[in-house]
Amino acid sequence: MSAPFERVLFVCTSGKTCPTQGSEAIHAALKEACFAAGLGDSVRVNKSGCFSQCGHGPMVVAFPAGRWYAGVRIEDVPELVEAEIREGKPLERLLHRPAKAGKNVCTPGAEPGTVAPFVLRARPADPPTRP
Repeated sequence: MSAPFERVLFVCTSGKTCPTQGSEAIHAALKEACFAAGLGDSVRVNKSGCFSQCGHGPMVVAFPAGRWYAGVRIEDVPELVEAEIREGKPLERLLHRPAKAGKNVCTPGAEPGTVAPFVLRARPADPPTRP
């Protein structure tokens, strides 16, 4: 059996910065563009949790290709659908190229690798156990 969808686009709509950078509108525009192109049965556009790339968004991740896109804007949606979905090729100018693997948090609009003005809080340490 094949997968229910040939491709899936995940749009970060949570976290500290993507929602403030228009990710909900990107999600809606991608979904609309895919349906308008007749791709509703082969492409799924999903909202996603945080990708820990705060400040680089809105972020979109394409599967099964595993390509990450950063700073996606409404005006990029038609080109992204054409390249990634129709042609199966990366949209080079929007590819996310982090400086390192893992979390890559920066000030929104700043050059990648800069320090964010906020700190992502770690889970508090467990209290010591009593003997």
